[in-house]
Amino acid sequence: MAENGGLSTSRGSYGASEFDGVDVESSTEFAAVPDAFQRLWTPHRMVYIEEGQQPQEHACPFCIAPSMSDGKALIVARGEHCYVLLNLFPYNSGHLLVCPYRHVATYDEATPEEVAEIGSLTQTAMTVLRTVSNCDGFNIGMNQGRIAGAGIAEHLHQHIVPRWALDSNFFPIIAGTKAIPRLLGEVRAEIAAAWPSDHSD
Repeated sequence: MAENGGLSTSRGSYGASEFDGVDVESSTEFAAVPDAFQRLWTPHRMVYIEEGQQPQEHACPFCIAPSMSDGKALIVARGEHCYVLLNLFPYNSGHLLVCPYRHVATYDEATPEEVAEIGSLTQTAMTVLRTVSNCDGFNIGMNQGRIAGAGIAEHLHQHIVPRWALDSNFFPIIAGTKAIPRLLGEVRAEIAAAWPSDHSD
């Protein structure tokens, strides 16, 4: 038995005809040239790629959140056209989202008032996060559309992710796991308390 990319086969490196008792295609029978890459086959991912995780419009979490209490919805500030809340699945502790109240999908659909308030709330969020967490930088941006990686593609939202020196490690890359050192409710309360009163309702 030979090893083929970590899989035990019955016919050498490129000519496997059986794997765990199941007939498989032999690469020697195709027009192909072996290269230096190893392949990690993940067919289970097709369910996510094809169907995604997009909620129905009536269940949009960014439409529902403003009707809830700030604590329950993780909202840190409410403006006239937009509001700010913690990401329920943060990349880093203090990861904020700025959302318009209106259910619009992309930045070019936002009104001038919404665009202005998204910008204003983003600036305030940066100031507050620096104050409460002493972060060294930020990742700020929007994923526009499912194909661009938007988790909730139908409701516009801007990410504000605080960054610190050496805040990345092997966990996300090797284990697919992100270590978040503080609980969401605790972080929300701290940011909300530090938010300037003249920048929220």
